[in-house]
Amino acid sequence: LDLSNCSLHTVPPELAEATTAIVLDLTENPLTTLPNGSFLGFTYLQLLAVPPVLECPGGSDAWQEVTVDGSSRQCQGQRNPCNGSAELAWPCPENSVCAPNGPGLIQCLCDSPFHGYKCLREGTFPVLLFGGILGTATVSLSLLLWSTQRRKAKTP
Repeated sequence: LDLSNCSLHTVPPELAEATTAIVLDLTENPLTTLPNGSFLGFTYLQLLAVPPVLECPGGSDAWQEVTVDGSSRQCQGQRNPCNGSAELAWPCPENSVCAPNGPGLIQCLCDSPFHGYKCLREGTFPVLLFGGILGTATVSLSLLLWSTQRRKAKTP
């Protein structure tokens, strides 16, 4: 994806739709910062070229090689922050596993059959129970309102 020399002052919000990009060129743009989360979900990104005044997203530890030449800083080979001997162990809750979610970003995915907040619920979501209670409450409220409000309806 070549966005070089497009007079970009900020990262366009539409860039979030290009998460499958492998190569991204943002050089020769008057960018001053790369907001946190600009590259959320960019797990396939292997080469990112930014103006030399900017740092690589996620820092230099998120990339295998960072090189600077006159007109660009090139961030090559996105590292998986989940495996490695980094100083910080990622705080994924029990019953979950760490997964990369962009340069220097992670997400915690629940192991099967766990789900919900901090992967504490085991089994599957009770769809029938939830749908039954919601349906019963809706029908009951509708009947109550129909029976109490129909006397106010004008007949022709």
